[in-house]
Amino acid sequence: MQDRNGKDNPAGFVPYIPASKSMAELTAFAVVLGVVLAVIFAAANAYLGLKIGLTVSASIPAAVISLGVLRGIFRRKSILENNIVQTMTTAGEAVAAGAIFTLPALYMWNHIPSMATISFIVLVGGFLGVAMMVPLRRLLIVNEHATLPYPEGTACAEVLMSGDTGGKSATMVVYGFVIGGAVKAMGDGFKWFRTEIERSVFKFKNAVIGMDIFPALLGVGYIIGPRIAGQMLAGGVLAWLVLIPVIGFIGFGSADIVVPSITPIGKLDAWGIWSDYIRYIGAGAVAAGGLITLVKTLPMLFGSLTATLRGLQKKDNSKVSLDRTDHDIPGVWVFTMIAVLIVIIGFSPLTDVGIVGAIAIAIFGFLFVTVASRIVGLVGSSSSPVSGMTIATLLIVTFVFKLTGLTGMTGMVASLTVGAIVCVALAVSGDISQDLKTGYLVGGTPWKQQVAMMIGVLVSGLVIGFILSVLNESYGLGSEDLPAPKAVLMRIIVEGIMAGNLPWELIFIGAASAIVFELLGLNSLTIAVGIYLPIHVSTPIMVGGLVRWLIERLSRKNEAKLRARVETGTLLASGLIAGESLIGVIIAVLIWMNVNIPTNTRFENNWLPLLIFFMVTMILTWGTLASKEKQV
Repeated sequence: MQDRNGKDNPAGFVPYIPASKSMAELTAFAVVLGVVLAVIFAAANAYLGLKIGLTVSASIPAAVISLGVLRGIFRRKSILENNIVQTMTTAGEAVAAGAIFTLPALYMWNHIPSMATISFIVLVGGFLGVAMMVPLRRLLIVNEHATLPYPEGTACAEVLMSGDTGGKSATMVVYGFVIGGAVKAMGDGFKWFRTEIERSVFKFKNAVIGMDIFPALLGVGYIIGPRIAGQMLAGGVLAWLVLIPVIGFIGFGSADIVVPSITPIGKLDAWGIWSDYIRYIGAGAVAAGGLITLVKTLPMLFGSLTATLRGLQKKDNSKVSLDRTDHDIPGVWVFTMIAVLIVIIGFSPLTDVGIVGAIAIAIFGFLFVTVASRIVGLVGSSSSPVSGMTIATLLIVTFVFKLTGLTGMTGMVASLTVGAIVCVALAVSGDISQDLKTGYLVGGTPWKQQVAMMIGVLVSGLVIGFILSVLNESYGLGSEDLPAPKAVLMRIIVEGIMAGNLPWELIFIGAASAIVFELLGLNSLTIAVGIYLPIHVSTPIMVGGLVRWLIERLSRKNEAKLRARVETGTLLASGLIAGESLIGVIIAVLIWMNVNIPTNTRFENNWLPLLIFFMVTMILTWGTLASKEKQV
C-alpha cells in the first residue's frame, strides 16, 4: 500500500491534514454528538446482537451523520471533529458487542447482575482494550502502514475525506432510520400488523417456513451480502425443513420422553422440537465453528504475536518526534492504568474473580488484544475471531477455576466474568485500531482519539447495564424474542465444564455438522448461527442479501457507480438497523415502565406485513439504484 505521496515508506507519509496544521478536534460539539451517537449505536447493536448474534460497524454511518450535523447544520469545517465523533460512536458498538456476547448468560442462570456490576465489567474491559492498544499504535498503524490496510478504518477515512466538502449522504441514514423506526413502532408498538408470519409446508409434518417482518434484518442482509446471508439461510433450512421434521417423524406417536425434553416428541410441534433439541445442536455447531475459525487463524495469530513482540523489542534510536500526529497518551499513564485496573479486578467484590481471574485477564487480555489488533488490520473487524478467542479463554479459565476448587454457580459466574472482560477488551481494541488508522490517514491527533474512545467507553458502559436489564424484563434474554445465540453458547460451555450435565449427544451432532460444513468449503460458523436461530430470522436477511446481489449485478460494468451504489445502500441499511433497533429498545423501556402497550394485533392476516416488507425492500432497492456516483 502506498501513501498519498506514492511512497511505501511511512516516514514519508503526509496525512490529509498535515501535522503542521491545527484544527478543532476534541471539542464540546464533537464530544456531545459522539456521546449521543455512542449511546444510540450501543442500544441498537445490543438489541440487534441479542436478536441475531451479529453486530454491524458504526464507523461509516457515524462519520456520515457527523458530516451532516456538524458541517451541514452547525457549519463547522473540521474533518478532525468528525473523526472524533466516529471514534466515540464505535466505542458504543464495541462495548455492546462484548457485553451481549457474554453477559446475558448470567440472566439465563437467574443470577441477575446489578447494573453496577455490568457497568464495572464492561468499563474495565473497555479501558483495558484501549490501554493495551496504545503501545501498539506506532508499530501497527505507523510502521506497518504499507502492510496492514485496516479495511474499515481506511474506508471510513475515504468517507471523511470525500465528504469534507459536503455531507449529503447523511440523509440516507436519516431516511433509513425513520423507515425502520416507523415499521417497528407500527408492528410491535401499536400492534397494527403481525411482525412474524409462518406457514406449514403442505403435507410435511412439523416443517415450517416463516419470516420476521423487520427492516433491520433486511439491512443486515444487505450489509453482509448474498454469500453469508445464503449460508445463514442454509442453516435455517437444514434445521426447519430437515432436522425438525426428521425428529418429529421418528418420535411420531411415541409416548416416550427423550431428554433433554420433558414432553414426548409426538406431542411437540415444530417450535417445541426447536426449543428442546435443535438449539443444542445449533449451540454445538456454533461452538465448533468458533473453535474452527480460531484454529484456522492460528498461523496468523502466532505470526501476528511474534511480529508484534519483535517490533516492540526493536530500539528506536531516532530523534523523538514532536509532531501533533505522533502523540499518544504517555506510556507511564497507560501502564499505570493497566496495572491499577488488574489490581481492582482482582480485589473487587463486584466481580469476585480473585487473583487467579485477574492474572488470567492480564495474560489473555494482552495476548488476544495484541493478536486482534493485528488481525483486524489484515482482514477487518467483521472477520476477527473474537468469539473464538473468547471461547478459548472460557475453556481454559473454567478448567482452572474448577481445578482450584471454585465450582458451582460461583465458579460459573467467575468464569463468565473473566470471559466477558476479555471479550469487551477484544472488541474495543479491534475498533480503536480501525479508528486510529482512520486518524492516521486524515491527520488526527492520536492521544485525543484515545481519550475520545475512553469517553465513549465510559458513557456506553454506564448505560449498557440499564439496556440489558430493560431488555431482559421486557422480552427475556435467551427467549424467542431475543435468543442471544452467542451468550447461550458461552453459557453451555461453562455449564458443560462445571456440571457436565448437558445433552452432549446433541451438542456433538452439532459439532460434527460444523466439521462437515468446513469440509464442503463453507463457513461453518455462519451456517451454525442459521441452525441455532429460527428460520424466520434468516429469511429476511436473505432478502437483503439478494438486494445487494441485484445492485452489484446491475452495476458491475461501472466501478464508480458500483462503489457509489453499494455505499448508499450501506448507509440506508444502517439507518434501517439503527431506527428499528432503537425503537425496539424504547418499546422495552415503555414496557419496563408499565406503560400500557397494546397486546392484541389489529390485523391478523399475512398479506399486510408482507406488503409492508415488500415496500421497504423496494425503497432499499430503488433508493440505492438512484444514487449518483458522487453522492457524498
